[in-house]
Amino acid sequence: MIRWLAFTLCMALPAAAAAAETPRPVVSQIVDLTDALAANYVGTVSARIEADLGFPMIGTIAERPASQGDLVAKGDVLARLDPEDLDASVRSAESGVAVAEAQAASTRDARDRASELAARGAGAQTRLDSAERALIAADAQVEQARAALVRARDIRALATLTAPQDGIITTVYEEPGATVAAGAPVLRLSGTGEREIVIDLSERDTAALRPGTEFIASLIANPEVTARARLDRIDPVAERSTRTRRAHLRLNAPPEAFRLGALAHARLATGPEAAVVIPSTALLDPDTDPMVWVVDRTDNTVHRRAVTVGATLEAFTVIAAGLSEGDEIVTRGIHSLTDGQTVGAQVSR
Repeated sequence: MIRWLAFTLCMALPAAAAAAETPRPVVSQIVDLTDALAANYVGTVSARIEADLGFPMIGTIAERPASQGDLVAKGDVLARLDPEDLDASVRSAESGVAVAEAQAASTRDARDRASELAARGAGAQTRLDSAERALIAADAQVEQARAALVRARDIRALATLTAPQDGIITTVYEEPGATVAAGAPVLRLSGTGEREIVIDLSERDTAALRPGTEFIASLIANPEVTARARLDRIDPVAERSTRTRRAHLRLNAPPEAFRLGALAHARLATGPEAAVVIPSTALLDPDTDPMVWVVDRTDNTVHRRAVTVGATLEAFTVIAAGLSEGDEIVTRGIHSLTDGQTVGAQVSR
């Protein structure tokens, strides 16, 4: 029995040692320069400046001369509120000014009489002082009434909504007869002076693009119509549903054919950049001495390699130098490796 147990242990130990020495597989990816940056994008021509316009007070829309799709010039009337209540407020404020001025004139006459009597010694100085104070109060009431009239007239003027710039009405929110709250949008005005192309980018493309990058845009409906564009900005927050980021390419003196809502191609003016985009999880010491683990499949070992880091955006990092097409880099478990360690097969995740 003892001899049989000893034989079993002798057979099990080499098997356990062999299992312990089996190289572990690595989560890695192959560097592919063709995935560094997309060469073409599709976007929509839109206005660089858009504004939702409304009234600063509650009221009922009496008329709305502007409709969706209308071209308007700066100062054109877009909508009006029912002015009945506002006109009444203006008339009330005008009456308030008339009453205050009449009271001030009467108080001024009383002060003049008190001053004349005090100068002849026929009136007390205290009466003159009281008249002076009453005149000051009356003048203040006049100023208050005039300020109320200016405010009433300003509010009355705001009941007419005018275009702050040349543009096109792209959205209508309310119809005549509707009662709107203060600040509620009535319509949207898109400026026609400056236009841009809006495109949606993946996280990988977003990491590789920098503001100021030059593009050449062409209309999908007519590719012969082109214009140059420059990357103005990329929205800092990704879309919740698609997880893409919106990039804004400002058009430089585009032809009139680049109308709002038109579809357009946008391609890099200098061609795809020779940069590699990798998962940020593959970087060792990204802030001090950035390196990656590169797998050498001639002997299945891993080695550190220094890289030059470009832009970083959340899950992805641009590698400006240090990697070549076909290199296999480890993307997970990088802190448990040692230089020259033997690894197993590639695992994609």
